[in-house]
Amino acid sequence: MAVRVPIRPGCPPPYRRRMPGQIPPTAPSTAPPAASGTGSRGLGCLGCAGLVFVAVVALFVQLTWDSPRDLPRVAPGEMARRAVRHSQEAYDVLGFTRTVPPGARRTGVGAENTLRAGDCHDGGLLGLEDKTVDGAYRMVHDWALDDVPESRAVPGLRRLHRRLQEDGWTVSSYREGGKDGQDWSLYVRRDGEDERMSFTWSPDRRYFTGGATAPCAYDTGWTEGDGTSWSPSDAADQVSPPVLGPGRP
Repeated sequence: MAVRVPIRPGCPPPYRRRMPGQIPPTAPSTAPPAASGTGSRGLGCLGCAGLVFVAVVALFVQLTWDSPRDLPRVAPGEMARRAVRHSQEAYDVLGFTRTVPPGARRTGVGAENTLRAGDCHDGGLLGLEDKTVDGAYRMVHDWALDDVPESRAVPGLRRLHRRLQEDGWTVSSYREGGKDGQDWSLYVRRDGEDERMSFTWSPDRRYFTGGATAPCAYDTGWTEGDGTSWSPSDAADQVSPPVLGPGRP
């Protein structure tokens, strides 16, 4: 005979052992999973910021290191010899046999063999400025030949184009003129933009021009803050080119 146990008001019912089939299924958890990638994303952001900082510092160091104000002090005569040497080497490769004395008889028409000096510019820390560097100059050697036939100019320019590449010069531009009278031209550079050479030949005028530019340098005769006026032409006035010709040292 079953015995009933009285239940007092306000008291929970007595525990009853349930059979396995009577156990209700457990409700799935609705709590969101832990964001396991949060930490890695945070570290990734810190890593990106670090890389940006390193890149900015590297750019600052490079711009500071490459500042034109760190130029060497070199006498104009030395830079003139450097520019003329490049012109003489190119002259030999081109195969010209004429001798060109210093000076220019008719600029843009006749033979030429001259030296001049230009300004050096400072782009500032970010390369956005255009300041002239006091006391600095860039020596340029200009030369030209008139009455140059195609049979001499074209093979010479092609030969020079190959030779300069072999010698480590970077070709900035090379153009072979066509039958419509376009000029032939060759522009090269080395050590970034510090040293440059250019060559052009005009089929219509049969005129060949060449030029070699030396790196910037401070004039040894210039002293900062001494109150004396100075210009790049002062550096050019101190030098004169030698005779330009085949096989000359």
